[in-house]
Amino acid sequence: MVCALGAAVCFGTATVLQAMAARAATAEAPGRGGDAALLLRAVRQWRYIAGLALDGLGFVFQVAALRSVPIYAVGAALAASLAVTAVVAARLLRVRLSGVEWAAVGVVCAGLGMLGLASGTEGERAGSDALRYAMLATAVGVLVLGLLGGRLPERGRGLVLGLGAGFGFGVVEVSVRLVDDVSVGAMVSNVAVYALVVGGGAAFVALTSGLQRGSVTVPTAGMVIGETIGPAVIGVVWLGDRTREGLGWLAVVGFGVAVAGALALARFGEAPE
Repeated sequence: MVCALGAAVCFGTATVLQAMAARAATAEAPGRGGDAALLLRAVRQWRYIAGLALDGLGFVFQVAALRSVPIYAVGAALAASLAVTAVVAARLLRVRLSGVEWAAVGVVCAGLGMLGLASGTEGERAGSDALRYAMLATAVGVLVLGLLGGRLPERGRGLVLGLGAGFGFGVVEVSVRLVDDVSVGAMVSNVAVYALVVGGGAAFVALTSGLQRGSVTVPTAGMVIGETIGPAVIGVVWLGDRTREGLGWLAVVGFGVAVAGALALARFGEAPE
C-alpha cells in the first residue's frame, strides 16, 4: 500500500512539474511554433525532466504495489493522484482550492485509510489465457478509439474517450498481475505483456484526444471510473483478490469514498494553466 501511495505522489507531482515547464516554455517564446516546438522547449526545462523521472518511478511503485496488494486498492490509490496534483498545484501554481475541493482531498485520504486497513494480500489465481486475450482485445479497442477520437460526435466525446483511457490504464493494472514469469522467453510468449504495452500507449492516445477540446473534468472523470471499477471487479472475480477477514464492507466503503473524492477533483486531470 505504501508503494501504491508512492505512485500516486509521483504521478500527481509530475503533472504539476510538467505544467510548470510547459508554462515556462510558452513564456520563453510566446506564439512561436506549434505543439511540437512547445514540447521541444519544455523538454529542455529541468522541471519537465524531473516530471518524466517521477512518472517512471511512479510506474515502478505501481508495479510493485500490484504484485503485493489487490488491484482495487492500487486503482483507488492511483486515482488519488488527483488529490496530490490539487495540493501541489495550490502550493506551486498558486491555484485556489475551494472549500469543497479541500474537503474532497480529505475524503480521498479517508477512503485510502479505510482501504489500507481492509485490504488483504493479492489473489493467488494466475489468470486464464482467455483473460489475457481479453486484455489484449480491450487494449486494441482503446487504441482504435483513441485514433478515431477526432471523428466522434462532440456530445459525449470527452466522456467516451476518458472511459476508453481508463480502460486502457485498467488493462495495464490487470496485465501486470498476469505476468508471473519475467524471463525473456516467458515474456515474449505471454500475451499479457503485449496487452500491457498496447494498453498503456492506447490510454495515453485516448486521454490526449479527450483533453484536446472541451472540459478537462469530463474525460478525467471518465478515466477515473474506467481505471478503478473494471480492474477491481476483475481482480475480485477472476484473480481472487480478497479483503481481511470481516472487513469486506470497509473495503467497499473505502473504495467508493476514495473514488468519489477523486471525481470531485477531476478538474486537476490536467494541471490548470
